[in-house]
Amino acid sequence: MFKKFIILLLVAVSFMSCEKEEGEGGTSEIRGKVYVLDYNADMMHLLKEYYAPEEDVYIIYGDDEVYSDRFRTNYDGSFVFKNLQKGEYTIFVYSKNLAVPAKVEPIFVNVTIDSAFQTVVIPENIVIKK
Repeated sequence: MFKKFIILLLVAVSFMSCEKEEGEGGTSEIRGKVYVLDYNADMMHLLKEYYAPEEDVYIIYGDDEVYSDRFRTNYDGSFVFKNLQKGEYTIFVYSKNLAVPAKVEPIFVNVTIDSAFQTVVIPENIVIKK
């Protein structure tokens, strides 16, 4: 009986000592919107501006080397990554480069969640298209 108690105690202590890493399983969220500047083919004239529907937005948990999840924006350009734990996150979208129109580059926003039930609203990500 004492042996079972010790094993149960060790298992309980091991679970309590584990520090949760960034990612899903929490109660916080990151929200934002993607806004598009749409240029003509030579990238010289701005044709229109609008919130981007169905634009891919990516999230990297902690120091992962590749993106951890992807969200497609809603009809109004909004996105939300839910159920996140405390930690460091990177949100990014892809945009054309005005100086080199053939080049696509990521636009990064670093976010820190430092408490449970936190909602972080990031500034608009501005995407350039042609």
